[in-house]
Amino acid sequence: MSDLSRITPALLARYDQPGPRYTSYPTAPVWSPEFSHADWRAAMADADREADRPLSLYVHIPYCDSMCWYCGCSVLITKNVGRGLRYVDYLLREAELLAEALPNRRRIAQHHWGGGTPTFLPPKELERLYTGLQRLFPSEPDAEVSIEVDPRVTSIEQLEVLAGLGFNRISMGVQDFTREVQEAIHRVQSVEETLAIVDGARRLGFASVNVDLVHGLPYQTTEGFGETVDTIIAWGIDRVACYSYAHVPWLKKHQRVIPEEALPGRDEKHALFLLALERFAAAGYEALGLDHFARPDDPLSIAARSGTMHRNFMGYTTRMASGDVAEDMLNLGITAIGEVAGRFTQNVKELRRWEEAIDRGEPAIEKGWRRSADDEERRRIILDLMCRFRLDFSGYEDRDGLAFAERHARALAELRPMQDDGLVEVDADGVRVLEPGRIFLRNVAMPFDAYLRRQRESDRPMFSRTI
Repeated sequence: MSDLSRITPALLARYDQPGPRYTSYPTAPVWSPEFSHADWRAAMADADREADRPLSLYVHIPYCDSMCWYCGCSVLITKNVGRGLRYVDYLLREAELLAEALPNRRRIAQHHWGGGTPTFLPPKELERLYTGLQRLFPSEPDAEVSIEVDPRVTSIEQLEVLAGLGFNRISMGVQDFTREVQEAIHRVQSVEETLAIVDGARRLGFASVNVDLVHGLPYQTTEGFGETVDTIIAWGIDRVACYSYAHVPWLKKHQRVIPEEALPGRDEKHALFLLALERFAAAGYEALGLDHFARPDDPLSIAARSGTMHRNFMGYTTRMASGDVAEDMLNLGITAIGEVAGRFTQNVKELRRWEEAIDRGEPAIEKGWRRSADDEERRRIILDLMCRFRLDFSGYEDRDGLAFAERHARALAELRPMQDDGLVEVDADGVRVLEPGRIFLRNVAMPFDAYLRRQRESDRPMFSRTI
């Protein structure tokens, strides 16, 4: 019997609480609007000194022609393709500002376009944007070049252009093929049109085809979601993210359209994820990190087995063949997040303010954060737990003469109830997340978050629930 059978409704209730997903540490609500242009320039100068290390590049393209009610991304709704052309102009100008700040460091190991819907852009604009960015920030020969697409609006012509440019990984949202669920989230997407994009990408030579599922959506049932999972398995998809729906209507007002009484309860939502976990495992997929599944020969599975899987704002990522990881990530576009030389930055959310900053030749920063020595250690701890399911105390040198157990005594004390519940093992050598504990991975990481207690005392909700 699987250890997952030990997860009871009482256990789910005990650990179902608001908490971060830890795509960064410290998390974005901690970052300060006081982070200045001078701070940004100092970060870029520090980053430029590491000329032999590659970079990652994230490009945010916010446009969609309709709103999906479940969406937690930063999007702009329009059917006017001309707005995308102007946006490309400004992205290339913003890239020039970055290039000026990094005269000695331009090589890109991971190049990713997200949104929104990047394939909102017509083929010629996709080509204009990519070739313009390549001129400034050329990709390594073995670079991962990836894009998120919406099968409802993506054409084979667009895929042909992307493949010709060098994109080698494609990711698309499915969520759930059940019609009632799709209508409730305002995203009706057929099996046939999705399969057409999957087959087209494979025919054109994309090395990896990935799919996003979401559990916890309105009207979802294990029967309907199970049919979706079985379809994805039958297609032989390389990598699957099975995200927990984050219902945060205080942040994303369009989510208020979703009838809350139609959302699965805590136990039902867990059953949906457990179904995915069991069926993907039976089909030979490996469960990775918080919510990913991949075929054993997928680079992400290989990275997980070797202990080199990484997590950042692009989700779970792989290191290069050299074993290095392009941790410094440049950001382009509204709301886009960057991570450079121990600092986080996030661009402004408003399109007009973003354009005005670029017109002035300034970074379009809304907030940022420079990590302290304590931040760096806690970040490493959380990455070890989220990516490797273990924490070896020997990997952390003593600081100020204090051993790990002394420095983090409070966090280790908070893990004791989880140990009693069979979620983790804690001994003199470290922490190991047991199979049931992987369901509660966010909870296991949270005791090491030095800012979370203060955030919990705030009157303003910040995070989705962990279950």
